This record gives sequence, C-alpha cells and structure tokens, in this order.
Amino acid sequence: MAASPAPNRRTRVHVVSDVHGNARDLARAGDGADALVCLGDLILFLDYADHSRGILPGLFGAENTRRIVELRTARRFAEARELGARLWAGVDGDRAAVIADAVRAQYAELFAAFPTPTYATYGNVDMPPLWPEFAREGITVLDGQRTEIGGLVFGFVGGGLRMAAPPPAAESARTGGTPVPYEIGEEEYAAKVEALGEVDVLCSHIPPDVPELVYDTVARRFERGSRALLDAIRRTRPRYALFGHVHQPLARRMRIGATECVNVGHFARTGRPWVLEW
Repeated sequence: MAASPAPNRRTRVHVVSDVHGNARDLARAGDGADALVCLGDLILFLDYADHSRGILPGLFGAENTRRIVELRTARRFAEARELGARLWAGVDGDRAAVIADAVRAQYAELFAAFPTPTYATYGNVDMPPLWPEFAREGITVLDGQRTEIGGLVFGFVGGGLRMAAPPPAAESARTGGTPVPYEIGEEEYAAKVEALGEVDVLCSHIPPDVPELVYDTVARRFERGSRALLDAIRRTRPRYALFGHVHQPLARRMRIGATECVNVGHFARTGRPWVLEW
C-alpha cells in the first residue's frame, strides 16, 4: 500500500473498527487499498459468541467464562461479580500486571498484522500506554491529531467516554468485569475534538451522540456517544464522520447536514473493512 497515489488516480482507504483480536482478517484488511485506518478496540477480553477466545478464558477457562456470560446475559450482575472475584483470587500475581501481560501478547500479534501505511487511534478497551511498544515504522498513532491521506485531511479522536453513573467496580460488558482501560471525561474528550479544527474526514472510535447511532439493537442499550463530536460535525461540516464502538447499531449510516456519518462495522465479526474512495 502507498499513502500518496499517483496523480489522476483515485485514492482508496480501508477503514476498520472493533477488531477485538481478529488478527487473521486484519492482515488482509489493507489489500487493494492505499492506506488502512483503524478506529480502535484491538483487544479481546471476552467473546460472547465463542467462550474459548479472549483474555478471560485464557485466565479462567472456557467453562468459567461461559458461566460469567450466562449470568451477565440474565442480568444477574451481582452473581457475575462474585464469580469474577473468586476466579481472580485464584490467579497468581498483581491483577493489573496479569492483564497487561495478556494484552501485550494480543498487541504483538495484532500490530504485526497491520499493513503499511496504517493510521490508528485507540478504542475504549485499548491500553494506549502500551502502543509505543508495538507501533513499528509505517504505523502512525493519532489522537487529537490530523494527517493527510490522498489530499484529504483526516482527524482522529481516540477512546471513549466514561459512563455518567458507572456500575460497581466499573464493570463492563465487553471486559467481563475488568475496568475499561481508556474511557475519559467529557471535557478531556471535547478538547481533543476541538484540537482538530476543520477536517475532511472525522475519525473516532465512538459515534456522535445521536440516538439512532448509539443504540445497540442486540445488547438493547444506548452506548455513550459524544456531544462534542456532534457539535463539531454541525459546525465544521466534514465530508465524512467515521466511527465504530456500537456493534449492532440501529442505524449504520445517516446524514447530519453535509456530513455522511458511517459506522464502519464490527470487524471482529465481519472481517471486512469499510471502503472510502475518492
């Protein structure tokens, strides 16, 4: 792949989000493109469809993971927390260090699968402090920053927003009871959005705060979207606003004024990038 195509040739960029451990398809995600854009959530803590995949089954086994999923699906959250506490009590070593080591193992495989050039930002379950260990030449990590690809300006905003009233122990459906690594406050997030200024393509992990874009039809809940993103879209009118985070959204795309807003898809499941060409 090459980020600067020859004059008079169309530019093609592939966009992925919510990779969640799918290194096999990630290695092919840039085929035929001038660049790959990744909107985060590389880590897989827990696969609700396959209980043998992810950090938690690696630590606790598939059967215990299956039980956690059953309890959470039945909304028996207190029992799920109690089971999680018992399982963690049987793990040797500091909990944070154990998780970081498991995340490093996933990042080693996933960053090796990235084609070049790749432009990437963090998801809410990523661990940004670890990314410099794995981001080799040709992989550009951006957060509150801009870059040019094929003559268009892309702006990147990483991470997610903390819940207004977080559940006990910051429990997350995606991490099976472990704290969510990269969720920040609204003011900090808005400052990153503001730092971008006017861009042609606004790239973020989470969607703008629009009900149709933040509602997950399978989980049957509203995820956190960003009001700052929505305000920036209305104010600066980028051509595109691209995001992920909501795996089964009520609406996968919609227009807000002059901007085409697109959920690029749950790459962990589809294995297919979303294509932007101009």
